[in-house]
Amino acid sequence: MIFAGAMGTRDRERRFVERTFGRHDPGFFGKNCGSCHLSGCLDCHGKDGHRVALPGKEACLSCHKGYFVGVDYFGRAPREENHRYQRGRLHGGEPYLKMLPDVHAEAGLPCGACHTMKSLAAGRKSAKGCRDCHVPSREVVEHRISSHIERLECYACHSAWASQEYGTFFLRFVDSPKKEFFLLRGRKGEYVRSVYLKKQDAPPLGVNASGRIAPIRPQFIAFYTEVRGDRPKGKENRLLAAEWKAFFPHTVRRETAACDGCHGNPRRFLLENPGERIYLPDRDGMELLSFWNRTGQRVANGDFIDLSSFLRMSAKSPAYKKGYVEKWKRLTGFEGD
Repeated sequence: MIFAGAMGTRDRERRFVERTFGRHDPGFFGKNCGSCHLSGCLDCHGKDGHRVALPGKEACLSCHKGYFVGVDYFGRAPREENHRYQRGRLHGGEPYLKMLPDVHAEAGLPCGACHTMKSLAAGRKSAKGCRDCHVPSREVVEHRISSHIERLECYACHSAWASQEYGTFFLRFVDSPKKEFFLLRGRKGEYVRSVYLKKQDAPPLGVNASGRIAPIRPQFIAFYTEVRGDRPKGKENRLLAAEWKAFFPHTVRRETAACDGCHGNPRRFLLENPGERIYLPDRDGMELLSFWNRTGQRVANGDFIDLSSFLRMSAKSPAYKKGYVEKWKRLTGFEGD
């Protein structure tokens, strides 16, 4: 049953490639994406003859690594341009940046504590959610706000950070001597991959498939260039997709985001003020106005938060101001009026 699901077929990844890179190179998936999928029981349960064991975290992380949720649980973020700068620790052959791990990882909970084999075989991502184990405390200011409890996923506030990859570039070299100028240590095949910007902070927020506010990240804002002979074929850095994905970062911490991390923060919802732009991909000929402007972009498994909702939450009502003051009094230990 599990082999007919996402871990065995990787249908979503294949469909993404078919409508993007696959339109220019039908063999793209096999050349760049074929290493992570189940081929048999021993992929997870051991490869020592007939000795079968329960899968440990390393079995999970053999696929759930890099820019795919898994390694972040243990406090690892993909390292920026490791092949260029040759720095950073390695785990499973992947360079990473050390970050805060999830509190559940610190407590020793393995992946299987939430992602049971029974749930995976049934096609569910997990066997339980946050509130199956935790009851929101009314002593916490944010938990007394009904819209938070009713509309937000717990991890919308409790995810300390998330890996984000803005602008994923694939350069394909066909019978091209110029490939030698792009080859770096460890790079093989006809493709060279690079990234415009990597971030490891609080991710933007959108709406997931359940209609609840949740973290989102680019997966992927994809660009493609083909070099044949000594020059590009067609347009360089051709934008093939600008797709975001609602997801669970697996970086849960007890602390929550500050109030103004969301309220009155348009960039967090891809409503960036044009006058505050730092990165200007459109001026580099990348067919995208801004990574934090939703124009020309979409959430593949959800949606962006509508403007009217953002304006309402940013109005700073008396109730907001009262909660804001109470939160900061608790943080600072101030007891006065």
